[in-house]
Amino acid sequence: MYVKKKITQYMGLIKKRQHIQIGHTGTKNGAAHLPFEKKFTFRQILNGMKMNILVKIVTWTLFLYLFYCGFLFVMQRWMLFPRHLIELPSNTENIPGLEKIWVATSFGKIETWFLPQTAGSATEPAPAVIFAHGNGELIDFWPHELKKLNRLGIGVLLVEYPGYGRSKGSPSQKNITEAFTGAYDVLVARKDVDSSRIVLLGRSVGGGAVCILAANRPSAALILMSSFISVRSFASKYLVPDFLVRDPLDNLAIVRAYHGPILVVHGKFDEVIPFSHGMTLYQAAKQGKIITYESGHNDCPPNWDTFWRDIETFLQDSDLIKPSRGTLLK
Repeated sequence: MYVKKKITQYMGLIKKRQHIQIGHTGTKNGAAHLPFEKKFTFRQILNGMKMNILVKIVTWTLFLYLFYCGFLFVMQRWMLFPRHLIELPSNTENIPGLEKIWVATSFGKIETWFLPQTAGSATEPAPAVIFAHGNGELIDFWPHELKKLNRLGIGVLLVEYPGYGRSKGSPSQKNITEAFTGAYDVLVARKDVDSSRIVLLGRSVGGGAVCILAANRPSAALILMSSFISVRSFASKYLVPDFLVRDPLDNLAIVRAYHGPILVVHGKFDEVIPFSHGMTLYQAAKQGKIITYESGHNDCPPNWDTFWRDIETFLQDSDLIKPSRGTLLK
């Protein structure tokens, strides 16, 4: 009934438009008539209505898509860096030897933790690893696992992201660059650190942080765990153009330009960052090595003892540590 009513109204409107006087001609009874009158068929009227409906559908679809793109543009940093969802530990555990170092930036102080080497001579400058964690973690979660590197005679610096934990600011590619380069400069100024043997280790989104650092400061090696080729590569997953990505974190471009050894570690069944990302990074590296595990994203590596042995082998093969300085292989 509704359609019939709309068609009747539409036909009435057209009929009114048809009866526009173009010229008057005398008739037998003195009435005027139109010399030309165009008639529309029912099919033409129906097609016109369909076209009108189609235009409205296209217009509303475009409007909703633009709204969706705008929403993602505004919310993407909350999605990439979900810092507000991470609960800060109420008590910081006392870890022997740990040094808390605050790094000044333009947006406030950034918290870093340094774990000095425990193997070898304390007076001899040692290699150091700068570690960047995943986007759903804090530096508080990592000291016990990373202290295993100390047994190899390696110091470890854990750098917190801006806006995470107790650090000031907000996370973005620009702020992360400033935070990590500032932390790097503090680290290499230490007398107990060999600035020619700085290793950058990043997990998941942390791979983007250390790749940015590799592009801005010299390093001896790069280790990427479960990381991506770029954030822009995920734009198609959300059906949006990649130019809307505010923090591209283009790891692939940096890996291609990096001249030192690169170790890529990736789970074959990674459901967050597909294994193909790891393979692409490995193939792009000038001095690349890849280690794969039968794991997904959050459970990579499935065995941490195996992982640290693999890391030790990589560092030895890269002439960054010597077997005599301690070992995890025993």
